[in-house]
Amino acid sequence: MGRTSDAREKILTTARRLVELNGYSALGVAEICKAAGVPKGSFYYFFESKEALVLAVIDEEWNEERDSWKVILDGDGAPLERLRRLFDATAAEQRAGKQSCGTVSGCMFGNLTLELSNRTEPIRARLQEVFDAQVDMVRTVVEEARERGEVTVADSAAAARAVVAQLEGQVLFAKLYNDTQGLDTMWVNCLALLGARLPEGATAA
Repeated sequence: MGRTSDAREKILTTARRLVELNGYSALGVAEICKAAGVPKGSFYYFFESKEALVLAVIDEEWNEERDSWKVILDGDGAPLERLRRLFDATAAEQRAGKQSCGTVSGCMFGNLTLELSNRTEPIRARLQEVFDAQVDMVRTVVEEARERGEVTVADSAAAARAVVAQLEGQVLFAKLYNDTQGLDTMWVNCLALLGARLPEGATAA
């Protein structure tokens, strides 16, 4: 039991790394098993297809990211302070990735959305669930900020979608240009989207 569980974990860990580096289309079962150091039969023992594996990869990635978002967004401080920490953490992660491997990896969920959303319905649906959950987490913070008079948006759900879209879009651009400098504008743009007061001298891009 321990050995089989270990093999599944090796496959998942390897697949996550390869998906992040190369995307879904370039992912091959033989390549995964070779890189993971497990026999090919182990793959089909745990996953009926490459699509099933990627669905598991998405779940693993989101479980970790959701926990990280919860720590930040449910933490101490005013709602906008907590939301800014989420933006700062996202930018720091992208910068660390570029420093370690020379390229901006972007967001796995965004990358897979661009690659697969019109090709495989189960993956599209799972990614939609992830982004809906992100929007819902941000919406809770926006509503708290609105109750405190810190933002002026009328529709907190629509505002939360705009915030997540802005965050995702800036990360996409950072990947496209392999340049994290644009991430510096994310927070000011977020404040503008929420109708919040901008820092003195700051203007939204």
